[in-house]
Amino acid sequence: MKKVISVLAVFALVSCGVQKTSDSKALYEILTEQSDGGGNIRFFEILTEPNEIKMLENDPLLKDKMKQDDITNSNYVILNMGEKNTGGYSIGIEKVEETDKNIIITVKEVNPAPDSMTMQVITYPYTVVKIRSKKEIIIK
Repeated sequence: MKKVISVLAVFALVSCGVQKTSDSKALYEILTEQSDGGGNIRFFEILTEPNEIKMLENDPLLKDKMKQDDITNSNYVILNMGEKNTGGYSIGIEKVEETDKNIIITVKEVNPAPDSMTMQVITYPYTVVKIRSKKEIIIK
């Protein structure tokens, strides 16, 4: 009797669990957003060629998120904020709009609040974004 109740309880817990679905039709996907590990200067780089995109597969944070179809059907954007002297900085996407000829990306930079306690440490915030289109990309 205890075994039956245990099996029913486990079945109920598993069936009521939250299921994560991936929206593969979204125009963009943020692959990683890190507070450290970027470059020394502020830059935005658009990777369109397969040999450029292949270099992202060497990154341990990205290698599991990249598929062969993505390399041929998507562009990648690296948003680098440059060297910052405290923690609390980040760079990301505010919005992505698709027109008939191109993709317009609006970048959002987040600075720490002036009255917040931040660590005095050098950081290099960056974000890597996959754009599910091969159209020309414009960054604002």
